[in-house]
Amino acid sequence: MRVFRLYGTSACHLCELAHNMLQVQQSTMGGFNVEELDVSDSDALFERYGVRIPVLQHPDKRELDWPFSQPELRDFLTS
Repeated sequence: MRVFRLYGTSACHLCELAHNMLQVQQSTMGGFNVEELDVSDSDALFERYGVRIPVLQHPDKRELDWPFSQPELRDFLTS
């Protein structure tokens, strides 16, 4: 099963929106898991993603930056 990484923080309302969008896609598509990583737990992650969150990373390392729509998200998840 493919694992996507969602980079964000617990205090980020946009990250919560992205999380909810991913839950919708999981319930309709299935076939993938999401690992959520809090960028505030790591200086390196914060430096890389701090101003870009939420960011979804594909298993092949491509990244989808916010903002994204449900159709864009679905396309990214199935690519």
